[in-house]
Amino acid sequence: MPGLLLLNGGDEFRPGNEPQDQELVGAAGPGPAYVVPTAARRQRPELAVATARAWFERLGVALEELPIYKRSDAGSAELAARAAGAGLLYLTGGDPGLLAQTLRGTRVWAAMVEAWTGGAALAGSSAGAMALCEWTLVMARWPRHEQRRPAEALGLVPGTAVLPHFERMGSRWTVDAPPDGLVLVGIDERTGAVWHGGGWHAAGAGSVVVIRGGETARFGSGEPVTGLPAPGERP
Repeated sequence: MPGLLLLNGGDEFRPGNEPQDQELVGAAGPGPAYVVPTAARRQRPELAVATARAWFERLGVALEELPIYKRSDAGSAELAARAAGAGLLYLTGGDPGLLAQTLRGTRVWAAMVEAWTGGAALAGSSAGAMALCEWTLVMARWPRHEQRRPAEALGLVPGTAVLPHFERMGSRWTVDAPPDGLVLVGIDERTGAVWHGGGWHAAGAGSVVVIRGGETARFGSGEPVTGLPAPGERP
């Protein structure tokens, strides 16, 4: 059966993330644990990898890097085999459009889904969380960062788009021409929306906000999150 899925709001690999990351580690499968720095390709990915490794070492997990930086990497049979055997996969923050463009429809992404459906734990933070949904929100008009448009993402959580860093900036975002029925999930930094065992719950330092059909609901750490589609289930 599918493993745990974590959508984290940002500021990952830092104190305050312990509740969701400890849950992630506890739900990991028997294979290797990987950090996937694709989204950070233009923003010192080596630093993202080093920070992730140091953080998860504190949690008793030795992370390896899965070096997916280009579409050619995402088509690699060797890297896909490594991804398919993973027990934990964590997609870092960075560029929300770049990550989806690099992985969508590739051999490596299919292998990641195979690992997750087989019980591996899968997580993404900020851009990583955005890419795991059906839609990722990219800048609509330079330099107005708060104006966003939906772009096709990886589609694991259907009908949904993440507003990351919600307490700091995501709450100010607007979405141009949103798809019908779009569910927005605002996730504070160092906070996760966690799907495990058939339901969602909030974990971490802040809140998870679900905006659906003109209604808004806020959930604190430990509370069940309602209104958010299950992975693979239409809203």
